[in-house]
Amino acid sequence: MLKAVLFDLDDTLIDWSAFTRETWEHTEGRRLKALAAHFRSQGATDFVEDAFYSEVHQRTQHVWANAFTNLQAPNVGRTLVESAAAVGVPEHLLDMRRCLEVYDWTAVEGTVIFPDVPASLGRLRAAGVRIGIVTNAYQPMWMRDIEIEALGILHYFPDCRLSAADIGVLKPHPEIFRAALDCVGVRPEEAVFIGDDLEADIAGAQGFGLQAVLRAHPKHEHSISTVTPNAVIRSLEDLFPILEDWFPGWESAEGRALRDA
Repeated sequence: MLKAVLFDLDDTLIDWSAFTRETWEHTEGRRLKALAAHFRSQGATDFVEDAFYSEVHQRTQHVWANAFTNLQAPNVGRTLVESAAAVGVPEHLLDMRRCLEVYDWTAVEGTVIFPDVPASLGRLRAAGVRIGIVTNAYQPMWMRDIEIEALGILHYFPDCRLSAADIGVLKPHPEIFRAALDCVGVRPEEAVFIGDDLEADIAGAQGFGLQAVLRAHPKHEHSISTVTPNAVIRSLEDLFPILEDWFPGWESAEGRALRDA
């Protein structure tokens, strides 16, 4: 019996297709300037701001290059703190939580919720299916919560929202899928995972025993992979016939009773 559906976040629930590198450089520059100004306001006057920005950029590239090899999840808070320390910001100003609050993460300009998401999430919740988010985010989940609340879907996920930055490993590492299933309290065969990345989402979920559904995305149309999803959808609305095929009666009163048993 279907008991849970787990979702990737970016390009699965949040549409990043209108996002541009120029937008990111502008908003990231603003955040880093705010953090540098915070350090100066607290008495750190000996560091060079351009050196701080360069250090963040280089360390970000380095941690992500390593992450794709060892699946150890980067954490933007750690990168910011270590970068600031490297250019001479005093240790007593390097409280990670405070630095991230000043960094002021919000919904990224140009991103929106896919239009099929709210009704589909509501339908799953109405049927008593537990739903959760499992993202390879660089940010701790409390930061992504700010974003998804601004985008209007936080209330659909009251219990299970997991960021790789908090768990310590990236999908497809099995530990992040284990943490997600523990969070919703179900076995792998009782859950479905939906994501847009063949390796991280589909292979990772299948490797832990979940049925895995690929949300097709134009950015992957020409990618080469040996991974075969259990199903492919272009809209979350396409998910429901698949669920009925895999878990007959999942949406019925009898299905809800079985989930509650």
